Amino acid sequence: MAAGYFHRGLSHTRATCELFVRRLPRPRRYLVANEVEAAIDAALALRFDDDDLAYLRDVPGLRDALTPELEAYLRDFRFRGDIDAVPDGTLVFAGAPLMRVTADIIEAQLFETLVLSMVNHGTMVASKAARIVHAAAGRAVLEFGTRRTHPAAAIGAARAAYLVGAVGTSNVEAGRRYGIPVSGTAAHMWTMTHDDEVSSFENYVATFPKGTFLLIDTYDTLRGAERAAKVAKDKLRGVRLDSGDLDGLSREVRKILDREGCPEAKVVASGDLNEYSIDRLLRAGAPIDTFGVGTELVCSKDAPSLGGVYKVVQYERDGKVVPVGKLSEGKATYPGPHQVFRRLDGKCPIRDRLTLVDAEPEEGEVPLLVPMVRGGERCSPSSTLDERRATAMATLAALPPGLTALESPTPKAEMYPVVVDAPVQALLGEVAKRHRG
Repeated sequence: MAAGYFHRGLSHTRATCELFVRRLPRPRRYLVANEVEAAIDAALALRFDDDDLAYLRDVPGLRDALTPELEAYLRDFRFRGDIDAVPDGTLVFAGAPLMRVTADIIEAQLFETLVLSMVNHGTMVASKAARIVHAAAGRAVLEFGTRRTHPAAAIGAARAAYLVGAVGTSNVEAGRRYGIPVSGTAAHMWTMTHDDEVSSFENYVATFPKGTFLLIDTYDTLRGAERAAKVAKDKLRGVRLDSGDLDGLSREVRKILDREGCPEAKVVASGDLNEYSIDRLLRAGAPIDTFGVGTELVCSKDAPSLGGVYKVVQYERDGKVVPVGKLSEGKATYPGPHQVFRRLDGKCPIRDRLTLVDAEPEEGEVPLLVPMVRGGERCSPSSTLDERRATAMATLAALPPGLTALESPTPKAEMYPVVVDAPVQALLGEVAKRHRG
């Protein structure tokens, strides 16, 4: 497409594109925007070097189009446009844009796949993690998912989980890269490569003499708890249960730890947990202090993909501004560049209003899309992960029960309202009339 724009003399067409989610995955009542700022930084860093161009020349489908003139354009390629977006950690809802990009059309086009890949994945995982943290009801959540996804995705998943309130990760690279607290235990392999469970515990405590967590369910969970308490004594920070009846076992293990003089030792549960199983355990009164969640978090198993889309809403050519929108059934889009205004009750969002970009806020509303790039340069510094985390956690904590409920919403009254302004509707009607006659 970039080659087509270039060779047909359209490369200086100014285009405005927006990224949004058409509809929420069925179990979700909200999304937490994530990887927005990382995608922007990646776009600003996009370049084509000699190796890139040499490869593109060898792609059969591109060979004819990759003329010396196009190569010269790509060698000089920089994103020089403008970007407005919601900061990471912002709650977002269906139909309201997370990002607005205005640039020469090739710049806007080359940004599409990059930003969708990063924001769809990052937002999917952050939104799932937020539900898990909410279900834990103040108990600690650790991200344990590195073994269940690609290594690169695992680092992003750890960051996403921390953004919405997880207290740490087992991924050491994520800890190094983002300053996330790192926590974990030995795996069953450690225990199974010793002659017996007691010696495995003794060697582990000797390796980490200032305190450790021991995995106790390799052979017999209750005997494992007794052995852990006797071997580690005051060095035992906690034990991990990874299988079986976590409700019943956690109760018995808690009794053993208290009886054996380890009342401060924590009970950590893991093993294919999700927000639903955590909620059931806590409603039953299981004395679990920390939940280690892996597969369900990093894969967002009940909603494993997010259908965020990136669509052109306006272009400008030869001094003429043309709003555009899709009219296809089930996938229609609103033409024109937009802003989203949110009405808040304290920190709690109560309504979003989709407007044209030049609309003014009503009393009590705040704009969600804020300037991030102007003329290809960052116009505001990236906030730190801890700053975004504090904002996201405060917003999530203020949500009403209607938005934090785990089951899928059914009555329309339970859905968060996104109101579309009359001028936006009218512009869609004008575009429809233009194309349908």
